[in-house]
Amino acid sequence: MSRIVSGDIKDKLHELDSILSKKYVLEHPKKERDWRTYEQEFAQRIKMAMEDLDPLINEAVSMIRIVPRAGHPHSLTLEQRVKLLMIKQLVGESNRMFANMLAIFSMLSGIDVSYKTIERLYSDEEVIIAVHNLHVLILGKKDITNSSATGDGTGYSLTVKKNYESYAQKLKDLAKENPKTTGEKDGKKSKSHKKRLFAYSFAIMDLKSRMYIAFGSSMKSERSAYDRAMDLLSSIGIEMDSIRLDRYYSSPSYMDKLGETKVFVIPKKNSTLNGSLKWKKTMKDFIENTMPYLEQYHQRSNSESGFAADKKMLGWNVAQRRDDRIDNALFCTGVWHNLFNMGRF
Repeated sequence: MSRIVSGDIKDKLHELDSILSKKYVLEHPKKERDWRTYEQEFAQRIKMAMEDLDPLINEAVSMIRIVPRAGHPHSLTLEQRVKLLMIKQLVGESNRMFANMLAIFSMLSGIDVSYKTIERLYSDEEVIIAVHNLHVLILGKKDITNSSATGDGTGYSLTVKKNYESYAQKLKDLAKENPKTTGEKDGKKSKSHKKRLFAYSFAIMDLKSRMYIAFGSSMKSERSAYDRAMDLLSSIGIEMDSIRLDRYYSSPSYMDKLGETKVFVIPKKNSTLNGSLKWKKTMKDFIENTMPYLEQYHQRSNSESGFAADKKMLGWNVAQRRDDRIDNALFCTGVWHNLFNMGRF
């Protein structure tokens, strides 16, 4: 067994920048998409999602035991409230505009609600529990118990004037290389300003099904959203055999928290071999088996494709203003992603 030293990491990264990345691209050309087949498949997946929505909501609601409370009962059943929230998130209009749209169809649907009713759905505890059940049910339908996964973060704008990708890339690149000099420092300087610009989201995708097995959001940082996604994953009991993560998470501390899960990351330029045995083994794999390692790592592109599809279908901004309602809006986005992918395979 050959011995490696910290300098080998730096040498391999230099080789990766100058030679190996070009070699990888040549050996792994981008596959051309058959757009006719893709559009047909996509239309079928949307049709299946809409057909599955009603029975899944009914099942998700049936799992909840509701204790009667004092006061007037809600004018809508829990099934109706969950359905309204999910459709509202799909349509992507403001609360007021969506309420006006509902008024047009009230003659057919029998549902006549105000924009305040729509707004309160995002903080309705019974509705949120039902949507959580919906997420668990969808994963159960696909029989996902173990996963080879990929994880990545993105942001959703809270204003129509800012796009997250163009704004955050510069900060994210700095954080990858200098985690101690960005994030907290910048957060103290402009915390309140950034808070109202973007909401951060992190999703963990199962590579086989292309479904999000867990997701989390935060008004603070992508790291906080990552932690919440991991908390959700732990609560639903799905084990990860492997995960591919952004360079930001390339450190012994993140790797050790993932236990037995095999982690594929590209090390930072200042990385060393200091750390756990798991970290050392991962760096050895990166140095000595670089091309197979990169084949695994670059499956992260599925996360980027997933976010792009989500934003194309559901929008790149969030119309809510309260933090809890923003979190729940993004949770609904994750559930819709999974609904659209139920019919993929």
